[in-house]
Amino acid sequence: MAEIDDIRNMNDQDLMENLDSTQKDLMNMRFRIATMQLSDTNSVKRTQRKIARIMTVIREREISERS
Repeated sequence: MAEIDDIRNMNDQDLMENLDSTQKDLMNMRFRIATMQLSDTNSVKRTQRKIARIMTVIREREISERS
């Protein structure tokens, strides 16, 4: 639960930068899997979950701004 709290404490600019860098990391992991260079395949799932958490916080903020 500490990770989601850390994400919620970020400002909007940091969230977007973190999302962009995490998506690039995921793309690089996929290339490394394809070339059999990634030993920890669970890191892909953890990265996908991190992206989902960041996108959830962004969406929560969009909804709260409308209200």
